Amino acid sequence: MDEKPEIINDTFVIEPYHEEYPKPVQNSVTNLEVEQAEKELRHIAERPIDDPNLDNRLIHDAEQALEAGDVKNEVTIGHFIEEDSPYPEVRASISNVDDVDMPVITLRTVILGLITVIIVPGLNQFLYLRYPTTTITPYCVTIMIYPFGQFLAWCLPAKVWRTKWGAFTLNPGPFNVKEHSLISIMGLMSYQSAYATSIPAVQKYTYGMADWGFGYGVLLVWSTQLLGLSFACLCRKFLVWPGSMIWPATLPTCTLLNSMHGIKSESFSGISRIRFFWIAFTILFFYQFFPSYIFTMMSIGNWFCTIAPENVVLNQILGTQSGLGLLPFTFDWTVIGAYVNPLASPWWSQANLLAGFVIFFVIVCPAVYYTNTWNAKYMPIFNTGTFDRFGAKYQVKNIIRLSADGLSAPTIDIDKYNNYSMIYLPSGLTISYFLSFASVTAVLVHVGLFHGKAIWKQIRSDPVDTTDIHMRLMLKYKETPNWWYLVLFLGSFAMGVGAIEGWPTDLPWWAFLVAIVIGLVFILPVGIVLAISNQEVGLNMISELIIGYMLPGRPIAMMIFKTTMYMITYQGLQFVQDQKMAHYMKIPPRAVFAAQVFATLVGGVVQLAVQSWAFSNIEDICTDDQPEKFNCASNKVFGTASIVWGLIGPANMFSIGKRYNSLMYGFLVGAIAPVIVWLLAKKFPKGRFHLINLPVIFTGTGNIPPATGVNYLAPIAVGFLTQYVWKRAHFKTWFKFNYILSAVLQGASAIAVVFIFFVLQYVHGSNDNAPNQKFYNEGWWGNTAWQNTADAEGTPLWNLPNNAAFEGKPIDIGMPYVR
Repeated sequence: MDEKPEIINDTFVIEPYHEEYPKPVQNSVTNLEVEQAEKELRHIAERPIDDPNLDNRLIHDAEQALEAGDVKNEVTIGHFIEEDSPYPEVRASISNVDDVDMPVITLRTVILGLITVIIVPGLNQFLYLRYPTTTITPYCVTIMIYPFGQFLAWCLPAKVWRTKWGAFTLNPGPFNVKEHSLISIMGLMSYQSAYATSIPAVQKYTYGMADWGFGYGVLLVWSTQLLGLSFACLCRKFLVWPGSMIWPATLPTCTLLNSMHGIKSESFSGISRIRFFWIAFTILFFYQFFPSYIFTMMSIGNWFCTIAPENVVLNQILGTQSGLGLLPFTFDWTVIGAYVNPLASPWWSQANLLAGFVIFFVIVCPAVYYTNTWNAKYMPIFNTGTFDRFGAKYQVKNIIRLSADGLSAPTIDIDKYNNYSMIYLPSGLTISYFLSFASVTAVLVHVGLFHGKAIWKQIRSDPVDTTDIHMRLMLKYKETPNWWYLVLFLGSFAMGVGAIEGWPTDLPWWAFLVAIVIGLVFILPVGIVLAISNQEVGLNMISELIIGYMLPGRPIAMMIFKTTMYMITYQGLQFVQDQKMAHYMKIPPRAVFAAQVFATLVGGVVQLAVQSWAFSNIEDICTDDQPEKFNCASNKVFGTASIVWGLIGPANMFSIGKRYNSLMYGFLVGAIAPVIVWLLAKKFPKGRFHLINLPVIFTGTGNIPPATGVNYLAPIAVGFLTQYVWKRAHFKTWFKFNYILSAVLQGASAIAVVFIFFVLQYVHGSNDNAPNQKFYNEGWWGNTAWQNTADAEGTPLWNLPNNAAFEGKPIDIGMPYVR
């Protein structure tokens, strides 16, 4: 380590936010160096309102240096900023050096990548059809790939063949971090079930339609998955290249990859990160057996509900299954980290989440429920389902008319609807709808106000001018040409048009184009919020609303429109996030593009093939009483949405005069609230108002329901201890261990759950009398007490007598069906 520089500013000499002191500057500096340093420091000292992740301690040091006029200190800080990221989260995870000669696409990459994009999507698609489901996560892939890569490096011949096209070898040396990273990116691209696979499933099992063939499914999957990637080129300049777009979700994976391959390990003393990882991994792997199998009460966490299991109010307030979950004592990381990664998400983002949960689900939601607004007391407070006027699950079979040939889309029987029931929503779902509407306008207004100037500057700037170290390192590699993305878009668009025009989907080509345009409008603002906060504004609700008004009564068209619009943003940002990970790991952009396209194409075909096999070979699949629990629960939720939004349509729920019209004011609230926050941030630039992020507040709790308070309060408590207390009290240990600990928690718990599922649960299928299944299902209080509560049963506050209704038929209460 270099000697400590002699500088006046003691705060910067202590340097609490970097693991090493910056290199000392020379005794004499040029005017150009001073000018450049002062420019960088003025930008930092201005406390930019569009950058909530900028370290306050660095801002303070920049202000001190400028006020003191200490040229040497100014250049020292400027040198520090140029040599590494000014964001401690990035410095803790990412190396600021690169080996341009390190091989990336090798035989090992191809073999392990191909195995990954076949096995992982196939298994996950198979498990997706079962409830409760289990998922092989990207952390599982990253961890399990490592020993196979080492094995191939040991066994493949190292001989070099020389040809007139150059020399090549099957084994270029040790299995390296760039190969490992590229394989992990392939796994990230294909591990989730493609959204479009649910469309053929719903057509077959919800509507009883004939199978339209494998080609139809392939065109839908490839089109909807790849359209997002084709637009990623438009986002690179704004979401990948700028250093301020830190993408917190990528940091634990990058830390794990770097630690496995010994990168940055020389910066720390004491126990190495990788040794810590394997010790902690082993402990947590075996620990996971307790909350997942031996003592499931540790996972569920509704301890207080067992005191009075039939007290509905107590269960609704403290319950973790269908209640608010206000005292969530869970000890299961799969529950804690299900929707929020507390060790990766910035604390200011989690504080916004907490504010959103308290305002809307601790105050507003109970107020709506216990005042019986919209007949709420006849339904559970939190539930993903829709209900009829009898307080029971809405029976869609009572209102649909199926085609005789099984090929055409179903239609609604208006007379049956008018004489059955309108749809009623649980209180938690109504609040979720309001927040979803608010988040859509809030993200546009917030990004326009807080980031508009930076976006415009980035449009006009050259990436060569950036001071970010990682961008400068990536300039050594050829960028992916834009025409590659254009070709991909044309191909994806052609496949989409082929699917909607080649089969009777009821979706005109112009509506397909509208879905693409709207998705394109949202991809940048949603991406900016996601890149800085680790929270994504979901567009599935607004896509359903748009198509429901635009083409009412067309459920198949609704599903395709929704999937296209939603996946352009969601899947497109997944592509961008993985490109940022590749940016951090210094993988050539063209190699990343090829890997992403390859993984998406192969993974999509594998998923459809597995689903088709399951439909043909698993008896009674997608039925409620399927003995091995292949009940297609996720597909049923997708199908119910197609009926509510596509068949019945939002006009019967949200239009003027309809029951839930007031929820539409969410759009107005989302448009106005960010303006107020922006004005406060401009008026008080040294205040904390720029940390108030309305899109995060509105969308952060968007997974409620099915999530409950346990999925937010528990991780936020962990986040407070790690990202606030630990980071400030013991920065050096936080800097070294926080992100590797995040990877441990995510990876060990995920692999343990998969192991428990296949070895101890699924292997016995429907045999509930097998010793281990009997122990799991009915063995003792720790596995059964939480099930025997009003919380687990989703009991409403008020129950109707048999054959009684809390309201009349739609035709009787003045709310008949309208188109």
